[in-house]
Amino acid sequence: MADQTQPWAERTVEVPPQAGVGVPPQRDGFRRGVAPVGQPRTPRTEPFPVVGQEPTGTGWPGEPAPRRPLGWHLAQLRRGGEWSTAAGLFAFVCWGVWALSGGGDLSGPLLVLVLSMLVAVGLFALSRLVGRVVLERQLGRVRRSARGAHLATAVFLVGLGVAWLQQTEWVVSAWNWISNN
Repeated sequence: MADQTQPWAERTVEVPPQAGVGVPPQRDGFRRGVAPVGQPRTPRTEPFPVVGQEPTGTGWPGEPAPRRPLGWHLAQLRRGGEWSTAAGLFAFVCWGVWALSGGGDLSGPLLVLVLSMLVAVGLFALSRLVGRVVLERQLGRVRRSARGAHLATAVFLVGLGVAWLQQTEWVVSAWNWISNN
């Protein structure tokens, strides 16, 4: 036991509770620390009978797959878009180097850029169509993104940018100078 000579070791004196101090007056029927527990209630209705479902993965058997909203399809097209965006930026910079180094009027090179981008969009659409026919219809898979189509378009755009750089005389001479040293 603690040494009683120390002032902190004195025993506390219990004080009896005083009426009206500390605990506010309570409602009738309420007792502090006691929670009334009632009888469990019986359900008012009977549950519906459970109908079994065959696991087909698409819903009820024989029912077509539910239509998805347009937002879902657009989100699916955006997945993998960073490939096409980066390659498109690379192709645009290469086109700019090629167009500006040629000098003269820019209407011809601008027409080449527009037609090249239209071909890239057509390649993307063709890749999506082939993926739909092969993956979804023939193999029965669900496509969750457009990464393959974006990758095919990116390869085309990078090749296009490299082709534009190969037509620029000072870029070719700089490349030959670097590769020979």
